Amino acid sequence: MKFTHPFTLLCFIGLFLLGTSCENETVTNTTGEPNTNITPDTQEVAEYAMVIHGGAGTLRRADMTAEKDSMYRSALDSALTIGEQVLQSGGSAADAVEQTINYLENVPLFNAGKGAVFTAAGQHELDASFMDGATLNAGAVGGVTNVKHPITAARAVMENSEHVFLSGPGAEEFALEQGLETVPNSYFFTQHRYDALQEAQSAEAEAESERTSMLSPPFPDHKFGTVGCVALDKEGNIVAGTSTGGMTNKKYGRIGDSPIIGAGTYANNATCGVSCTGHGEFFIRYAVAYDVHAHMAYGKKTLANATEAVVMEKLVDAGGSGGLIALDKYGNIAMTYNTEGMYRGYVKPGERVVGIYKDE
Repeated sequence: MKFTHPFTLLCFIGLFLLGTSCENETVTNTTGEPNTNITPDTQEVAEYAMVIHGGAGTLRRADMTAEKDSMYRSALDSALTIGEQVLQSGGSAADAVEQTINYLENVPLFNAGKGAVFTAAGQHELDASFMDGATLNAGAVGGVTNVKHPITAARAVMENSEHVFLSGPGAEEFALEQGLETVPNSYFFTQHRYDALQEAQSAEAEAESERTSMLSPPFPDHKFGTVGCVALDKEGNIVAGTSTGGMTNKKYGRIGDSPIIGAGTYANNATCGVSCTGHGEFFIRYAVAYDVHAHMAYGKKTLANATEAVVMEKLVDAGGSGGLIALDKYGNIAMTYNTEGMYRGYVKPGERVVGIYKDE
């Protein structure tokens, strides 16, 4: 290119330098603080990463016995080991998520699978969802009563059907056709969940004259224990999954956010994977899992800033309680919640964290 006038040459140099500085400019968040982990050229990509949750709620040290604290931590640690072994050996994020949640569905401590809460009718209705960030394919089941591992059924819907969301008897029929393990509904019984139902129904009866909506449930343990997992494998693929027994004393076939893609679960290799836990009605209304992705994709926010904006600002302003786990395409981890605590943990090469309370 030939410049015949000195002014033209100076303008070209100025534009070139301006463009270069814009490319390398650090993006700032709404508080003016720099987002240091958003520039792709400087981001180190983790070989693999995985993050899990076992539900958010009013979890305080003073309310937890040492024995129960140890049981929860041991279960979370074992779940991380299962997923990490898959990822370390070059396995897929999908396998890591399914196997990790299968394990958590077998632990009676959590409100998923074996430890699922009771409906008002004294039954168990289970929900789960699964999403692949490479293809944006997804699968979910809602209100199933005899599928031992709902997360496996959700993955089967994604991989082996033309649909995204199956519910009730239809989902159970599909699970049978897929050869998935089924059990009698009584398999999901645990005494502590049954006791929780009795307490919830007693409190509901006492407060019936004051109750106006499901937004003010009388029993504070109505949503503890939903489980979720998000994994990044060595191929750079992100997968997210969530499994739950729903809400204690739920009625009318109520389904919350956990099986709803975009509300309780979302994954996209371009940005992040998310699994949520909390008061599902709010997570549905505000499309919480997808909103984290949107803040990153369109608002150019970091994972940390995106989850803070959604959970600590938008949900708090709306009166919604709960939290989420997420990881981005670099393996950065977020475990963000607006409650007193959240059963949680993550693992990356050389790193492992398990936590319950807000002060750890």
